Amino acid sequence: MSSYQLVLRPPQGRFGWWGTGVFGLMIAGFLYWAAVGSQINATNLWNGIPYMWDFLVRMMPPNPNFIEKLWRPALESLQVAIWGTLLGVAISLPISFFAARNLSPHPAIYHFTRQVLNCMRGINEIILALIFVAAIGLGPFAGVLALAIHGAGMLGKFFAEAMEDIDEGPLEAFRSAGAGPFKTFFFGVLPQVLPAWLGTIFYRLETNVRQSTVLGMVGAGGIGFELVSSMKLFQYQDTATCILVILAMVLVTDLLSSRVRSMIR
Repeated sequence: MSSYQLVLRPPQGRFGWWGTGVFGLMIAGFLYWAAVGSQINATNLWNGIPYMWDFLVRMMPPNPNFIEKLWRPALESLQVAIWGTLLGVAISLPISFFAARNLSPHPAIYHFTRQVLNCMRGINEIILALIFVAAIGLGPFAGVLALAIHGAGMLGKFFAEAMEDIDEGPLEAFRSAGAGPFKTFFFGVLPQVLPAWLGTIFYRLETNVRQSTVLGMVGAGGIGFELVSSMKLFQYQDTATCILVILAMVLVTDLLSSRVRSMIR
């Protein structure tokens, strides 16, 4: 049979063309349901373009003098991102061993720790920041804790999945030689997962820099507070300066993170 005939041969799926059509209609109905629930309306978007344009015009030109007031909050956001990442790594590392199927001592412990990680990363950073602001007060420390808890859930999941994909041969060799769990980890597991772990950590740092600039909106410190304040005071040129500084922080962090990740691959 020629390749041309192979291409034109109808699919031999379980339900054939009829089932494929029904499945396509189900997907279309589901998307329509989601569009109705989210109130997607192209007319409203089109009618809102003049208002968006007016807002952008009021932001121009950015106020360069406002940068003098932003450098300290910008550094605060960076500090929040760094410590949020470090604490997230510290929290996620011990949990990830129990969340890896091949290293967890019992299936019940594996499933429990997986759900713990799901809960930690399932709560948005802003919600966590609101909780910590209510608990410990306004300030960047609430932002650090929010990023650490949410980041630990994400990092723990990736750390565990990286350990599940390792070659089991070295581990069996160390265990058969009578090596303890610490030696087995440091010499059998860590060399295999370290590049993936470092790449994930730097990616999380990059994400935390973006998130830390927003947490200030709920009182968790950083440049987000200045952004919200300028908008509430209708100082839109100062708002534009805040946005430009945030974009510069994100772009520089993304560039450095990409360089480091390319070096460790």
